[in-house]
Amino acid sequence: MKIVVLTGAGISAESGLPTFRGAGGLWNGVRAETLATPEAFADNPQRVLDFYNFRRAMVREAAPNAAHQAIAALERHHPVSVVTQNVDNLHERAGSTDVLHVHGEIMLARSSRNPGLKVPMQDQDIRLGDLADDGAQLRPDVVWFGEAVRHIDESLDRIREADRFLVVGTSLQVWPVADWVHHATRAGERVIIAPELRTCPDHFEWICGTACDEVPPIMSRWARSALAD
Repeated sequence: MKIVVLTGAGISAESGLPTFRGAGGLWNGVRAETLATPEAFADNPQRVLDFYNFRRAMVREAAPNAAHQAIAALERHHPVSVVTQNVDNLHERAGSTDVLHVHGEIMLARSSRNPGLKVPMQDQDIRLGDLADDGAQLRPDVVWFGEAVRHIDESLDRIREADRFLVVGTSLQVWPVADWVHHATRAGERVIIAPELRTCPDHFEWICGTACDEVPPIMSRWARSALAD
């Protein structure tokens, strides 16, 4: 049985990481959206680097919660793929081994000229003047507004092949990822956990609860089904 879990900011919020819009409703008097564009980086790279260094420090201090841990633990019984909109590394730190970061990874830096040149930034900040091997300024390895979402084909392949599909921590308002849930046509069970949801996709069970409360029992139930198969 193949399990796919699609996660959004809500699951990490329960580890103390504010959602992108929540964290940056105002940050130094500037909306987060104005700090997450190539144009913002070109105009004021120091301010953008300060913002992402601030967010990276928060990720370092955060710990995987019960939902992250339950998803990782299910790998002992089934193949589990995680498709995440989150740029943090909490799924990996919980033990998940197949994680697709469609919006990039904040714990990596990349060349501002060549997206393929990446540098781990686990314990340090990105400073103005830090250069990649091609001589270009390093920037966060995250997807900014106006840039292409990553791992589209791989994510859709996993979702289409899923026997069970869980969506957690996202209100399905960010495109194109919001549309991907409609590709889970093979899944015999489709569940979405979100305290706030404008419209529940067809053929999904909607649970209006928190990730830490609701994910572990679902993962336990799906694990038990392995023993029955």
